[in-house]
Amino acid sequence: MFTGLVEELGVISSISQTDIWIESSIIMDDLGVKDSVSVNGACLTVVSIEEKSFKVNVVPETLRRTDLGDLSVGDKVNLERSALLGGRLGGHIVQGHVDGTARITAYVEEGSAWLIEFQISKKLSRYIVEKGFVCVDGASLTVVNCDQNTFTVALIPYTRDNTVLGYKEVGSSVNIETDIIGKYIEQLSTGNKASIDLN
Repeated sequence: MFTGLVEELGVISSISQTDIWIESSIIMDDLGVKDSVSVNGACLTVVSIEEKSFKVNVVPETLRRTDLGDLSVGDKVNLERSALLGGRLGGHIVQGHVDGTARITAYVEEGSAWLIEFQISKKLSRYIVEKGFVCVDGASLTVVNCDQNTFTVALIPYTRDNTVLGYKEVGSSVNIETDIIGKYIEQLSTGNKASIDLN
């Protein structure tokens, strides 16, 4: 489990269809093999560690649901270690289970903030509500407004400067995790189980 509070920007040092090596500094302090780490919002397992980098495996399901397969050597990624029991929950409850991707359709400066608009599928937009939470590339953000096809968030300067959202532009893809509580409520109220779509 994560909070959506990005701890640092890592850098991709090597990538293949099955493995990603990420250079890091802050989170290396107590990171161990078998630990979970959020990489651009996707919960991945650390399988190997060197002095200044760590390796995670990626499986076909991860590549289907996320845009991690589009990363290249040198790209920056948001990193967060799993939450500690008893610590502050400064963001919101984030599982690191990416629901899908969205695309940036507008990036506008507004005073000291930036408004970012995302285009999203209707399948995911039903879980996004005004002033609710959404996890974008692993960063916990508050929804400014939304409709069936888009949603908007506001970035403070700190978030823009310390997450990959500061490097994204119109047309960029991002990983999205919607609020788990909304998904549970929907299932409990309708009695429908979500089907697995392998296409």
